Amino acid sequence: MPEKKFKYVSQEWADEVAKRCKKSLTPEKLKKLTSSLLTVYTKCPGGKTRAIFYKLNNGVVESVSAIEGTLPKAEFTVTADYDLFAKISRCEMKARAALMSGKMTLRGNLVKALTLSPIMDRLNEIIATIPTEF
Repeated sequence: MPEKKFKYVSQEWADEVAKRCKKSLTPEKLKKLTSSLLTVYTKCPGGKTRAIFYKLNNGVVESVSAIEGTLPKAEFTVTADYDLFAKISRCEMKARAALMSGKMTLRGNLVKALTLSPIMDRLNEIIATIPTEF
């Protein structure tokens, strides 16, 4: 039986991201970070804009939510097109390289974001293990 594939940037996919992160990432690996991150995907299939909201509390991935419509406030908001985020989610590109290339925009403290980029790489390594339909 083929492995189930999750539709990229769907709530079901976000739930799988949260489940795998909670299982694999200890508070120490996440530097006991408390923060929130909103990733805004432009140029999604069908022309919509979608977002994923990550909430971390003391190094624990508390929630991962797919958002359409009104976007919540977050400490960091990263915006890029769907295809770029797909490359990052497949670990074909590091988030820091995408940010420094100017292909993605960041709202929030850039210096803090750059120091947290290894944490995002850990998160993306887990995301890359999810069977995903892009």
